[in-house]
Amino acid sequence: MTSPLLDTTSRALRRIALDKQRSGRVPGLFAGVQRGGSIVWGDGVGRVSLDREGTPGEDDQFLVASNSKTFTAVMVMQLRDEGRLDLGDRIAEHLPEVSHPLSVRQGLAHVSGMQREPVGDVWETLEQPTTEELLAGFVEAEVIGRPHDRWHYSNTVYAILGELVARLDGRSWEESLRARLLDPLELRRTSVGFDSGPHADGYYVAPYDDVPRPEPVLDLRAMAPCGGMASTARDLARWSAFVADPDPAVLSPDTLEEMCQPQALMDVVGWTAGMGLGFFLVRSKAGRTWVGHTGGMPGHITGLFTHRESGTGAVVLMNASAAPDPAAFALELGEHVVVHDPEEPEPWAPGTDLPAELAGLRGVWFSEGTPFVFSVVDGHLEARHPDLPKDRPSSVFEPVGDDVFRTVKGRERGELLRVTRDADGVPVKLNWATYLVTREPLAFGETPAR
Repeated sequence: MTSPLLDTTSRALRRIALDKQRSGRVPGLFAGVQRGGSIVWGDGVGRVSLDREGTPGEDDQFLVASNSKTFTAVMVMQLRDEGRLDLGDRIAEHLPEVSHPLSVRQGLAHVSGMQREPVGDVWETLEQPTTEELLAGFVEAEVIGRPHDRWHYSNTVYAILGELVARLDGRSWEESLRARLLDPLELRRTSVGFDSGPHADGYYVAPYDDVPRPEPVLDLRAMAPCGGMASTARDLARWSAFVADPDPAVLSPDTLEEMCQPQALMDVVGWTAGMGLGFFLVRSKAGRTWVGHTGGMPGHITGLFTHRESGTGAVVLMNASAAPDPAAFALELGEHVVVHDPEEPEPWAPGTDLPAELAGLRGVWFSEGTPFVFSVVDGHLEARHPDLPKDRPSSVFEPVGDDVFRTVKGRERGELLRVTRDADGVPVKLNWATYLVTREPLAFGETPAR
């Protein structure tokens, strides 16, 4: 059950949002924090539109722009899990019109080396390409760097990934989006462009006066998979909860975790941000990793970031072209809640099963002179270094054969743990990732006592 926030927390979050709206001269914004898919704090500041009364609310649509990429990336990974593509595939294997030799993984992680935008000055003309124009123009698109040499953001590559989804699914990207994600997750107010419900109007506030100018609403056409979606804070809270703990019927939790593994460093100076497969991975000053994305369209700047370990998400929606950094804004909100008002932990519950084959493995073992405490928790074997911070996971093992276990979480994930027993069935040594693990600390080459 989700715990309500303290009044002091709510007041602090309100002050953060008010300060961002005032210092950023944003006509209107909505900021919120979610747990379990529900907005536990949300507040609107300013005006949802200068043509009508009302502050932005959790059911007002904003253009979420490049947050759309996270949806496109999840659909690509769904196709991978269905066996219809491999991340190492060249996109040309599925889209013959694509002549550049970039892989699906390179596209998802923005390490393909391709130019940022489609050919033509689309952000001057505001005319976005059709699918035919996108594919034809991509042949002429410039390779501005070697693949994997550095992170370089590319809207045009994500538009190509959207066409990849459409081609493999045999329907439009928008139809796939609805069938694969929006309907299953009940994201009723998430759409391509604004739906017919209430939405925020977008503005530009120039640096030397305080009169907002209305911004145009663009038809992104073939660029929609990289930035064409609109959504509400309420729907984005549900999306954040999915990122924290995905429904296996929609996407395997292991696949979502794979998407959150760093593929490239975005911030090569401060090392505070990396790129996963479709998600930004941003480190807070306290060292927590927040997974999400930002978005910017004329009149709309947005950000949604999730701390997966605590299940906390923060969303910021602003109706201004020039606005405070949405990632920093969201992290400030989310970090305040995680630090000052964390979710109440579940009470400790006793276990019910101690498998006989695990009983003799309990206690302290040593590897390279370093102690590890092996325990049985909820019927499975775990190992933990005594100095491991509390927020870091233990190594968790699953049996794969007689006295053979696979590390499925934590240190040495993926590696095998093998148990050797004496004639009486007592464990006398372990081999973890091939390293010798014994009951007493030994130097390399020493033999454990029998």
